Amino acid sequence: MKTTLAIMAAGIGSRFGGGIKQLEPVGPNGEIIMDYSVKDALDAGFDRIVFIIRKDLDKDFREIIGNRMEKIADVAYAYQELDDLPEGFVRPEGRTKPWGTGQAVLACRDIIKEPFAVINADDYYGKEAFVKLHDYLLQMPEHKTDCFHFCMAGFILGNTLSDNGAVTRGVCVGDQDDNLLDIQETHNIEKIDGKAGVRQEDGSIRWIDMASRVSMNMWGMTPDFLGYLEKGFVKFLEELPEGDIKSEYLLPTIIGDMLKRGEVKVKILESRDRWFGVTYKEDKADVVKAFQELIAAGVYPEKLF
Repeated sequence: MKTTLAIMAAGIGSRFGGGIKQLEPVGPNGEIIMDYSVKDALDAGFDRIVFIIRKDLDKDFREIIGNRMEKIADVAYAYQELDDLPEGFVRPEGRTKPWGTGQAVLACRDIIKEPFAVINADDYYGKEAFVKLHDYLLQMPEHKTDCFHFCMAGFILGNTLSDNGAVTRGVCVGDQDDNLLDIQETHNIEKIDGKAGVRQEDGSIRWIDMASRVSMNMWGMTPDFLGYLEKGFVKFLEELPEGDIKSEYLLPTIIGDMLKRGEVKVKILESRDRWFGVTYKEDKADVVKAFQELIAAGVYPEKLF
């Protein structure tokens, strides 16, 4: 069975190399985080890479990233556009914010016909998660009339925090069989005295277990979910309040609502790898150091491709 990795990269800015975090070099030969994700996906057995980008970035993206990836992988492109809306809908005046990760994946509706995983372009997930998702996709139950079957990488909260500021994480609640029951979107989680906590308005701290599993937007799905997304996007747009130009159609919210309605079962695949990304400008030095350590440990070769 074929499997595909979709990489959400439509958030890359129009000035390539001008401080765009997805394109910050972090490897010894100018590699970016996306290079390591593609390497890990191919090593895990994924057959194809789909880059979700904006049409206005197509030429530059291919020149800087796509063309060299096409030498080592089967590559396709999907385009997330503000005006790519269902029949009968137009972009609200003043809307410049993207429609969110749900619409990003929906952009693949005519391209992906096989089980697939989806990730963010600017997150490093580690090898373990790609292997677990790929292997689960190969034996994942097909969609029945009453329920979808998905999987997700569950990272350990303590392995995903930044030393340079607060982060938002989807804290997962699962049962004893690692089935996802709920995702609790939690903002402003920071390291406080070696622990994870959220500062409250009254000055107190709400502590969160560092061993909690969190979603980093790394999902495994069946291709028929794209049809579900299409119908759901119509409903999202119909219910959008007049004058709202910021609300987004987001995967964690979509899947969380599906869980509540009993429309999906999601298997949590725990990864002990350390996640990292350039959330803050100060994170870059830590990411560069982390890749140096991974190379020294033999996880990656000095020259990636």
